[in-house]
Amino acid sequence: MTTILAQGQTDLLLDANALDYSLVAFYFLLVLGIGYAARRSVSSSLDFLLSGRSMPAWITGLAFISANLGALELIGMVANGAQFGIPTVHYYWVGAIPAMVFLALVMMPFYYGSKARSVPEFLYKRFNRTTQRVQAVIFALSSILIAGVNLFSLGLLLEALLGWSLAVAIPVAAVIVLAYITLGGLSAAIYSEVLQFFVILALLIPLTIAGLARVGGWDGLREAVIAGPGGPEELSAWPGTTLTEIANPVLSVVGIVFGLGFVLSFGYWTTNFAEVQRALSAKSMSAAKRTPLIGAYPKALIPLVIIVPGIIAAVLVPQLQTLKSGGQTDVTYNNALSLLMKEVLPNGILGVAIAGLLAAFMAGMAANISSFNTVFTYDIWQDWVKPGRSDRYYLQVGRSITVIGCVLAIGTAFVASGSGNIMDYLQSLFSFFNAPLFAIFILGLFWRRMTGPSAWIGLLAGTAAAVVVNILTTTGVLTISSQAGSFLGASAAFVVGVLVAAGVSLVTTPKPASELGGLVWSLTSKEERSHERHGDDSGWYRSPALLAVGVLVLTTILYILFW
Repeated sequence: MTTILAQGQTDLLLDANALDYSLVAFYFLLVLGIGYAARRSVSSSLDFLLSGRSMPAWITGLAFISANLGALELIGMVANGAQFGIPTVHYYWVGAIPAMVFLALVMMPFYYGSKARSVPEFLYKRFNRTTQRVQAVIFALSSILIAGVNLFSLGLLLEALLGWSLAVAIPVAAVIVLAYITLGGLSAAIYSEVLQFFVILALLIPLTIAGLARVGGWDGLREAVIAGPGGPEELSAWPGTTLTEIANPVLSVVGIVFGLGFVLSFGYWTTNFAEVQRALSAKSMSAAKRTPLIGAYPKALIPLVIIVPGIIAAVLVPQLQTLKSGGQTDVTYNNALSLLMKEVLPNGILGVAIAGLLAAFMAGMAANISSFNTVFTYDIWQDWVKPGRSDRYYLQVGRSITVIGCVLAIGTAFVASGSGNIMDYLQSLFSFFNAPLFAIFILGLFWRRMTGPSAWIGLLAGTAAAVVVNILTTTGVLTISSQAGSFLGASAAFVVGVLVAAGVSLVTTPKPASELGGLVWSLTSKEERSHERHGDDSGWYRSPALLAVGVLVLTTILYILFW
């Protein structure tokens, strides 16, 4: 994707006018205003890094999903919609919803109940200080790398759509994110993410409606897809053979359910602190449990305004029609969103759409930077490098490392530029950092015999396994696609992590049961894991169990409609 958005500049360049630029400028000022307003509520490091654990569930729920709804997802999923059609919904309905429900009902009581300020700090409480430090360093590295991916992608997009150079686009975007996080900390990031969620929808909904109007509605779209090179397979979710690149339908389904639905999905959603941090900022255990569940409802419905536009672009945009037919063109599927915006959106709405893209990139980068500054401040600086200082000192460290994190992200943006395909690069990072951590978490949560040394050794072994698979794939030793390589790497990381951790646990000494209450399932009472039913948490409609059942039913209905 490094050269993808730079291709076909004449085709991609948007005809933005003064009204469009005014709307974009207004959006930037609004975000900065949120950061300035949030600054007044910051008086401690906990306020700056975890919003003082005071956020209501509906705010943290929308921020939770907005932090995930970055422009990489917009570009990537619209592209997948154009290339594969309806089977792309698996990334949401199998690849997200079950894991979000599991995070809410099973994992969140332990995260929030332990009073851990971060995922690495939870690992310290469950295992030992070494595991905390190993994971803190790994997470800090992954956060900066992923923030750099978002930043570089934004620079490429602004260069392609507006003609801005990378030297201008990357620092401008970084400075805006830096300003509002440095001013207001996590609160500014969360409130900005809520705003960004609606701005992103202001891009996607008009784009979908305008696109459907151009192709004759849903029926017209179906007819065009069936008559096109994709055929009727692109209108059915299962068995998804084109998506998995597995010809056998049964194996394709197994790959989707196990590979995507378990290893990659649970590895990402249950351990990624950029997401979990939003729930930890909630004001109660119940609100923390509801956070991923509230986010799950829009997550289930978003495919209707992300994947459908991709399908529309594939039948409406001439260059993509040529591409799907096997012809030569200077664009790729990753250009689908940009090309459709240019094709169907008028000025004014175009300005809102550009702001939506900026919002998406900034949300993704802000989520990684705000989680990076928390882990660095608490798990590396306070607990390891400079313990015992005043809270004001750590507040200043949090602000300073935010600046450093943004500068490092600018650097890693150019590291990302060396990748031939940014989405493949990102999936590789997830297999390195998320899958082995999930292996350690799931084993440690349900097996109290697991020991401290086994955790960090298993973590490093799982990461090494994913790196080895990636090297074998990129060097051609394994003749599989990059997407299949990421899946195989994540699976290897999980299996190796579990086996190594289990083996080391059998020859090392575990913590006594008296130290594991609230950290291991079998040693935590049902009352400690239960939903509070008083005050702001009262009311049947706030029941996490009910919300979980509701979103699973909604997802099942959607699958039936697009079977």
